[in-house]
This record gives sequence, structure tokens and C-alpha cells, in this order.
Amino acid sequence: MGTAKRQPWVVGVSGASGTPYAASVIRALLAAGEAVDLIVSRAARLTILDETGISFRDAHWRTDLAAWLGTDQGLDDVRYWPAGDFAAGPSSGSYPAKGMLVVPATTGAVAGIALGLSKDLLQRVASVTLKERRPLVVCVRETPLNGVTLKHLVELDAQGAVVLPASPGFYAGGSTVRELVDFVAGRVLDAVDVPHSLYLRWEGELGAAARAAAAGDGTLAEGE
Repeated sequence: MGTAKRQPWVVGVSGASGTPYAASVIRALLAAGEAVDLIVSRAARLTILDETGISFRDAHWRTDLAAWLGTDQGLDDVRYWPAGDFAAGPSSGSYPAKGMLVVPATTGAVAGIALGLSKDLLQRVASVTLKERRPLVVCVRETPLNGVTLKHLVELDAQGAVVLPASPGFYAGGSTVRELVDFVAGRVLDAVDVPHSLYLRWEGELGAAARAAAAGDGTLAEGE
């Protein structure tokens, strides 16, 4: 019998502030047993360095990714593609990816994807994801949004992408930055039906999440 075909989720990290959202998504994907193909844009490397103090380097990506995620568990299921590598596997529609999650997404990435510019590997893979009718989630992290970006987001929606602003909800009882980050990451995974336990779901009872948190019954983030 042949081995099962690897079908990863492609995670694209652009240069917007909000790299903790990407780290939470990657940790949860690996915890769910999903394979991950990772693309980190050149601008995102600067943002990761600014927000975490970690240098993300092509030649040392595994060590740097472990430092960024705070764990080395599951990294055997991660494949890294440099942002300038247009010959990378996911740049072709024949590559067996499940879909793509752009977390966080800059307004520049939003424009490039909406217009099909393919200025780097991240944008190219997003365009391939759309043309192959695979799930694409664009977690835009910018505020306020101008009219041009809003038009680009409407265009992405028309092309079949899920436009998911990085807008944490407070009904799940989150009171720490980590919990609010995990809420957004959980909603990204909800959009592609990947199971997780990143936040307490609404079940129609007012105050239930707050009572669970006070009682110490809140859901722990993946990897804790």
C-alpha cells in the first residue's frame, strides 16, 4: 500500500502587525494533525522581529519557527517556502494543498491578491488557491480601512475568499491578550472546518463564558 498523500494548509504571513495571530493558527493546525506549508513575506520578517525579537531566517527557519511558536512539537509536518521562490510547490495548481490562510493580511497583500498581481510567492499561491476553487481565508489586520481597500475586500469575497478581519470577540470570556488572539485564530480555523479548542463557543446562555472562566473551566489555548 502507498503512503497517504500529504495535503497541507498553506499559511501565508504578510507584514501587517499581528504575527501572534499567525503563530496561534499554526500551533492549532499542528495540534489538529494538519500539515502546514509556510510562507513568510519579506516584510513579515521585519514585523516578527519587531513584535517578538526573533529573526526569521531562510537557512534557519526550523529553529526560528520553534522559537516563534514557543514549541518544536509538530514541526516535522511543516514545509517552508521562501517568499521569492516562484518555483515552490504551492505556486502550481497541481500541488495538493487543501487551501490557504493569509494571517495577518496587509492591505497591500489584499490588493495584490484581489488584482492577481502575484508580486511574491504569497500572492501567487493565493491566486492559485482562488483559481483552483480551494478555500482562501484573508485575515486583514488594518484600521481604518479606506475605500480602495474596501473595494478590494469586496472583490475577494466575490471571487470566493472568506474575508475575516482580525476582530476579537469578547463574549467567549477572553480577558488576556493571548485569549483574544486565540479567538481570532479560532475563527480563522472555523472558516475552513479545522477542529480546535481555542475559545469557548456561544451556546445561547448569557454570561456562561465569564462564569466558566471564573470557575477555572475555560478552554486552554492549543499547546498549553
